[in-house]
Amino acid sequence: MKAFRGPKVWLWRWRRNPLKRRADTMEAWVLLGTWLLTLLAGVLAGLAANRSVEDGLARERVEWHPVVARVLDRAPGPARPKSQSADGERVWTRVGWTVADGSAHTGQARVAAGSKAGTPVTVWTDPQGHLVTRPATASEARFRATLIGGLTGLSAAAVPLVAGLAARGRLERRRMDRWDAEWARLGPQWGRTTG
Repeated sequence: MKAFRGPKVWLWRWRRNPLKRRADTMEAWVLLGTWLLTLLAGVLAGLAANRSVEDGLARERVEWHPVVARVLDRAPGPARPKSQSADGERVWTRVGWTVADGSAHTGQARVAAGSKAGTPVTVWTDPQGHLVTRPATASEARFRATLIGGLTGLSAAAVPLVAGLAARGRLERRRMDRWDAEWARLGPQWGRTTG
């Protein structure tokens, strides 16, 4: 059976009360500061990370371009008909391409298994002509930015929350130590009879 605790009184630490101790007021301020810092740190860090990721992915969509490359060596694996090659197995092989300034580049790209040398394949390059992955679409970028922003916000919010809970725990230990000292001093007097 549960003990009756009485009605819950909201904001009791902020009300005037002759029995309220200094430690109660300190704990109230620590809790308020903890929640405010947790909220502020989480929101600001999450928004900053979201904006940073979104801007970076938007820059990639603008700067990265598709280029037609040619397979330099026959790709490993059996050749497949064109109708099946789009959905079929893809393997890594060496490809070559030319960038806008006329310089030739080579690198590894995934192509349909069994592709012959000279087969055209679309690859994505950065402004320097280096191979990159296909840039994220606007909706993929929004999803990634939201996910990373949310995780960053939660991580940043954990720091002041843990620090505040540690401070509150320390205040609680100090209060319990003071109660123990008071009890050790006044407890023996309870057994006496006055006469």
